[in-house]
Amino acid sequence: MLLIPINRSSDIPLIRQIYQYIREQILNGSLKSGDKLPSTRELSSNLNVSRNVTLSAYDQLMAEGFIVTRKGSGTFIAEGTYLRNDKGYLHTDISVQDNEIECNNIINFRSGIPALDFFPRKTWAKLSNIICYESSSSIFGYGVPEGRIELREVISQYLYKTRRVFCQPEQIIITTGAVQALALVSKLLLSPEDEVLIEDPITNDIQKMFKSSGASLYPIPVDDNGIRTNLLPTNKKPKFIFFTPSHQFPLGGTLPAQRQIQLINYARKVDSYLVEDDYDSEFRYEHCPVSSIQGLAPERVLYIGSFSKILSPALRMGYLILPMHLVKECRKVKHYLDLHTPSLDQLILAQFITKGHLERHILRMKRIYKKRRDYLIAQLKETFSESINISGYSTGLHLIVEFKKVEFTKDMIQYILRKYDVKIYLVEDHTIEKGKHLNKVILGYGHLSEDEIKEGINRLYKALKDAT
Repeated sequence: MLLIPINRSSDIPLIRQIYQYIREQILNGSLKSGDKLPSTRELSSNLNVSRNVTLSAYDQLMAEGFIVTRKGSGTFIAEGTYLRNDKGYLHTDISVQDNEIECNNIINFRSGIPALDFFPRKTWAKLSNIICYESSSSIFGYGVPEGRIELREVISQYLYKTRRVFCQPEQIIITTGAVQALALVSKLLLSPEDEVLIEDPITNDIQKMFKSSGASLYPIPVDDNGIRTNLLPTNKKPKFIFFTPSHQFPLGGTLPAQRQIQLINYARKVDSYLVEDDYDSEFRYEHCPVSSIQGLAPERVLYIGSFSKILSPALRMGYLILPMHLVKECRKVKHYLDLHTPSLDQLILAQFITKGHLERHILRMKRIYKKRRDYLIAQLKETFSESINISGYSTGLHLIVEFKKVEFTKDMIQYILRKYDVKIYLVEDHTIEKGKHLNKVILGYGHLSEDEIKEGINRLYKALKDAT
């Protein structure tokens, strides 16, 4: 008798439960080639289910080649359907491996997350409705890899107005977030044995992406004013220099004009590109956003931007601006990656910018983020007094706290998370040359309310008092 466990309260249909059980027994060898299965009438009686259920389950197994019927004899397990289990492979639940522990009580000071509850839903929904109903049916077809011309035109105008970026719409590639823009740069410019000059520290994921091409990284230290151009090597021929001049990640410095010019002159001398990552410069609190380096040397700079921190990471909308001679090849690479970025979202975003909604949203969010930043700084000073230094807070959604008498380890961070439900992030995790930033943490605040900020700093104080 074939004993199949049936769960009648499960969301999985009975047909699927029977099919899956028999399939698994065949694959693992419990049911062997040539073994005879009970008739559908017998099995339905044993399981107390309709015969149509067992017929459908058998039909599915037969369609996939797991069983065969022999006229007048019955139903049998087909030849060649046993799959040996690879003992070297351990199936694990991804959620167990995930470093991010999901818990509503955790206060997470992750950087780069905007205040999602302030996303302009009504405006976005209204524009979406208009575009869906009033646009030509052609918008539902395949698009071009470089993106909709409507969006590329408004981005070109917007960036010239706000960041002094000089480009034509033809130089813009619309990407599925800044991550894809970085991937395009890597695929376009890097080959094994190439070398990249890169800020240190810099986002760990970016390091991994460039190294995955086979290139090697040559770290250039940063200080309060960004990448230290006096340390650029004279004996290197890098493919490009990667940097975040308007708000260095993670330390927060802004590259002054003198260093910008030194960097451009260096790139011209060694015939290298400059990759400028402008990830959150819109939120500069004391002054207007600084002008781009791209505007000073458009023939030399690849400029990356994103709407993830301005609006929402869920949009997955970014852009890459290239020197004209790289555009054709980059369009090919983009085509091979994903054909094109979703067209409807591009058109909605184009209208959102054209009608002034983006600038109004940024102005509103700057006020909110500045208030949260100031509140975080006040809480840090009140709680930790003279035992800390705070830096990197002129722009963006995070700041840096340097503790004068604490050196953090990953074990300490995990202890603080598990015992006190507060998650903080180490600058050291983003370094190439280790050991220089052991006492610094990154605190993101854009997505946290003042109550959450206060509670998070109180928990951090208790945790450090306990751990040290």
